[in-house]
Amino acid sequence: MIKKSYKLITALLASVMLLTACGGGGQGAKDGDTIAVGSRNNTESIILSHIIGQMIDAKTDLNVVYRENMGGSNVVWNAITSDNIQVIPDYTGTIVANYYQAEPGNADETLAMVKEFVAEDGLTALEPFGFNNTYTLALYEDKAEELGVVTFSDFAEHAKDFTFGAVFEFIDRPDGLPGFSKEYGIEFKEVKGMDHGMMYRAIDSGEVDVINSYTTDGQLTEYDLRVLEDDKSFFPPYHALPLVRQDTLEAHPELEEVLLQLAGKINEETMQKMNGQVDNDGERVDAVAKRFLTEAGLIE
Repeated sequence: MIKKSYKLITALLASVMLLTACGGGGQGAKDGDTIAVGSRNNTESIILSHIIGQMIDAKTDLNVVYRENMGGSNVVWNAITSDNIQVIPDYTGTIVANYYQAEPGNADETLAMVKEFVAEDGLTALEPFGFNNTYTLALYEDKAEELGVVTFSDFAEHAKDFTFGAVFEFIDRPDGLPGFSKEYGIEFKEVKGMDHGMMYRAIDSGEVDVINSYTTDGQLTEYDLRVLEDDKSFFPPYHALPLVRQDTLEAHPELEEVLLQLAGKINEETMQKMNGQVDNDGERVDAVAKRFLTEAGLIE
């Protein structure tokens, strides 16, 4: 299995987007007492970044700054590999398939590949939080029932009549629409790219007919949608975990012990509940993260 190099054009684009999102970058670990925690432009990533940051804040003498809502996965990846941020939550399948253009295996195999690959780029992958947030398709229950659609293969027969709403990066990622469409022989009537937060409003308004949701989306509990089964197991495991720069761990070795306390502490149901508290109930991300950590006995 050969690791392919990261494309220069993606890195350059990511750098431009990073400067926009972060106001020109942060202080970073170079200050000696400040850790920048980054997140993608979706609720779950931001919640996880606050869980990470609040653990660091509560259990070390380090200061934490948040670089929230930075953009898609490639933007955040470029930021940590260039030391604009030092810690991020990320996903095993994304790391292997998207950043390194390699073929994921099962959960254990993919995690082992992640640890090997990122080490070559000066990063350390810690143990997973405990949940797998994979891609899926969702459409309204009454429509799915009318068509008798339960699996992706069932849906493939009807896809030509559906407008598909998807997050922008899913449309281009090799582990997203290109590979998924080929595997299942799916051709949509139209594909519309949008931010994750817009997908549920788009399907509710009828702008799109089916969306690429995530299995831990909080909105899935608010809409009468059927989540379809990936019957060919196309999508790899996407177990969430903390990624930390190796030079940051060398300077602050206490970080590893602190963040390993999060290993196995968040299951799919808990993550979906936290996402819903933000997206459906309008709670603050920092408050949701703090409640989780307090109830789990991880901070006081």
